[in-house]
Amino acid sequence: MARIGIRRLKCGKCVGFCQKNLLLTLTINAVIIGLALGFLLRGLSPTEEAIQLINFPGEIFLQILKLMILPLIFSSLISALAQLDAKSAGQMGMMTVGYYLLTVVLSTITGIILVLAIHPGHPEANPGSNTYIASEHQAVSPLDTFLDVVRNMFPENVIQATFQRVQTSYYEQKPKTQRANITNAIIKKKIEYAEGMNILGIIMFCSGFGIIISQFGEKARIIIDFFIILEAVIMKLVDVFMWFAPLGIICLIAGNILELEDLSDTAQLLLMYVITVLGGLTIHTILTMPLLYFLLTRKNPLTVCNGMIQALVTAFGTASGGAALPVSMQCMEDNLKVDRRITRFVLPLGSTINMDGNALYEAVAVIFIAQLNGVELTIAEVITVSLISTIASLGLNSVPAGLVSILVILKTVDLPTKDVSLLITVDWLIDRVRTSINVLGDAFTASIVSHYLQKELDKADEFNEFHQQLTQEALLLKSAANSRKGSFSKFIETPMLSTRNSRRPSIDVMSWREQDLLNKLSSQVALPLVKHL
Repeated sequence: MARIGIRRLKCGKCVGFCQKNLLLTLTINAVIIGLALGFLLRGLSPTEEAIQLINFPGEIFLQILKLMILPLIFSSLISALAQLDAKSAGQMGMMTVGYYLLTVVLSTITGIILVLAIHPGHPEANPGSNTYIASEHQAVSPLDTFLDVVRNMFPENVIQATFQRVQTSYYEQKPKTQRANITNAIIKKKIEYAEGMNILGIIMFCSGFGIIISQFGEKARIIIDFFIILEAVIMKLVDVFMWFAPLGIICLIAGNILELEDLSDTAQLLLMYVITVLGGLTIHTILTMPLLYFLLTRKNPLTVCNGMIQALVTAFGTASGGAALPVSMQCMEDNLKVDRRITRFVLPLGSTINMDGNALYEAVAVIFIAQLNGVELTIAEVITVSLISTIASLGLNSVPAGLVSILVILKTVDLPTKDVSLLITVDWLIDRVRTSINVLGDAFTASIVSHYLQKELDKADEFNEFHQQLTQEALLLKSAANSRKGSFSKFIETPMLSTRNSRRPSIDVMSWREQDLLNKLSSQVALPLVKHL
């Protein structure tokens, strides 16, 4: 009887955990179902139209999450930095960027050591039948890559930065005079705008905007409250959309697996490559990052990992760090209790420049291709690979599969580019793993920054009553938005209650303090905006 009671107790705990973490449970199951469904349907040889239909719900879900990125970065960065003084914002920025650079360098070194030790590429195993035309990128220079990063940090038009970024392109120009049987073309550079959001430029603009607003104090209260409310609305939308995550993740993973070509010819060759990359990512995840976190904070790193499970599963399912950004913010603030001002600054910046997984992957991929072609890299070339991998991971993170980054490094050390197509066949898996590791790295960084700066932020708030009020208002507004009691319509209507109504709103709708806050915000934000309009 005692054993039966213990079993029932354990089952009850499992059921209780699943009910409490229903979305997390559904998301994890969606990953498993997506993998099983993808490999099962491959045996049926579905048509291209069928694969497109299977992938369609996942595409819509991913587009919706990416739709939230721009308004979330604008609202979260400005509202967070507006509640900080310039000194605190500067300390946070220096600490964040410094730690990100440290982890990127360590991940690159880990990948290089592992690929040189395992030596997954063998020239005799190279099928030699794969060709890849990369003429557009043959003249790509690491210096141009670095300069593009700096150019994108300072966009000339913030509206244009929401959909275009600066990129150096190359084209061949034939000389005016040609000798007989000689056709040497001249490679010319041109600074152009490429499609894609310039997140780095937007972050720089919002950071400066938020820091300047913080200097105005009470005079800028209306615009600060506007961004605080906008941020709460965006996060509420994310809460709603995340319930469609299980279906979207199933379709995305199954669709990616169905789009793969036959791997029978290169399975053995790519197996050792995949093991090397995943081995390096595993070492960086379970050894490097937790050890750094423990040495710097003397805290248990497993606490961070447990609190970020939902964000990690979302990152793996969508293969997009930007799509997982809203979920990461929720996990950091709700589960790990990190100050929202820190998460709103560190996480968007990390989604742009913290690419530990990408740097490791690019370094391993380049040396793997060199080994396939029987090229022994010198120490100087290995150092060059590590440096360019670090720079390229910062500047070209928005390019799918990191192909341009790999081509940059290959041309730098004068290696053939024809074998890059081999890597694409397994990138669907590696991309998801390295994206999850990037998200986890952002979480560790935010936790470390919180450990060192939280006391200073609290101390600064003690002497700044305005910042205290803003922080309290943001927390109460978030609490009201996340309340599961009462309908959404009641939540919207409550702030507009007439002052002649002496009865307090029902506790089932929201607390009396939240009611006072929302009445205050509506009078300070909504009414002045209407008057100005």
